[in-house]
Amino acid sequence: MRTAVVGLAAVAALTLAACGSKSTDSGSTTSAGGGGASNSASPSGSTAAGSGGALAINPEVQIDIDGKEVPAATGTTAESSAKPGGVTCAPGTAIAMAGALTGANAALGLNILYGAKVALDEHNKANPNCQVEIKQFDTEGDPQKATQVAPQIVGDSSVIGLLGPAFSGETKATGPIFNQAGLLSLTASATNPALTTNGWTNFFRGLANDAVQGPAVAKYMVNTLGYKKVCVVQDNSDYGAGLAEEIKTGLGSVADTSCAAEVKTGDKDFTATVQLVNGAAPDAVFYAGYYAEAAPFVQQLRDAGVTATFVSADGTNDPQFVSQAGGAAKDAILSCPCGPAPEEFAKTYEALNGQAPGVYSTEGYDLTTIMLKGIDSGVKDRAGLVEYVKGYSGQGLAREYKWDDKGELASSLVWIYKVG
Repeated sequence: MRTAVVGLAAVAALTLAACGSKSTDSGSTTSAGGGGASNSASPSGSTAAGSGGALAINPEVQIDIDGKEVPAATGTTAESSAKPGGVTCAPGTAIAMAGALTGANAALGLNILYGAKVALDEHNKANPNCQVEIKQFDTEGDPQKATQVAPQIVGDSSVIGLLGPAFSGETKATGPIFNQAGLLSLTASATNPALTTNGWTNFFRGLANDAVQGPAVAKYMVNTLGYKKVCVVQDNSDYGAGLAEEIKTGLGSVADTSCAAEVKTGDKDFTATVQLVNGAAPDAVFYAGYYAEAAPFVQQLRDAGVTATFVSADGTNDPQFVSQAGGAAKDAILSCPCGPAPEEFAKTYEALNGQAPGVYSTEGYDLTTIMLKGIDSGVKDRAGLVEYVKGYSGQGLAREYKWDDKGELASSLVWIYKVG
């Protein structure tokens, strides 16, 4: 099956408020309240007010690994966590969520957490004898901090599954810990291709990796958008490095090596890189990194008179990019292997969380639903939940979920979004 959202005619059906960042404490427990999600309605654009007025990140087209448009499926019914399971589970049964919940890129982790909360709320209302908790662990997206948090997660015997980690770097750093503990690690967002080559038997990726996203976006830029010269700029994270390599390989000679550059996470002054790009006069600039640096980078490009199209991927594809970049974000093209939020889900999500869905929100919902379905099927321990996911096949809000023996999705596609 294809991604479970409707096509472009309904993209403008809903306009939502910008994502905000809410601080959370590491290791705290969340009880959700709200309910009801369906994927039979239209995907929504996420809006943010910047200096250029209200701008939205809108889904444009779904593409395959060759960069060719793939029609989005309609009318597909997603698995829901709201179905009464009729089971009784042990008091205190919990899943964990690990990712950036505070810090510069907190919105990316919070989007996942808030999607999980929708699934938990639905489930717990429908199953009074099986109340599942979510314990949240803030890594700030930092691999070093994640390695300090990971032992807390595996040491909590109530936790039988993990939603996360969220970022590729922290996933790489903590993977051996979770694998040794036999704890299911189900990521909604870590896309570095190498993560599934480590022999971890507990790790599953809930979206396409960058070996799919990179070539797909590169070919779309060349064959559909017609770019002849692209400057590829990356940050120094595992995510940025892996994505940039895939993009450059996919672009081939279109990637201009004279303006290739690397910046550091946390940088705010991009003067040298902007000058390099300005001198090359490219058709587009591809940025492989996160929105915390992408926003000031695109502002400084525009301030310097660079008119090349700004292109980036899932690390930038969040309303916080638009909010922080303001009018400089207009017409930016942002890819993501994540699925747009269907309208009914978006309404439920916003009512529960006080903000609109963002990147990975649907994946947060879908992957939590899968774990809850495992618990409802009678799974009571970590080993059982790993085996359940290994054999799982079902339709979610974003896509069909079925994994190969490496923990990669059997079928995966990429969405192209545009700020406007």
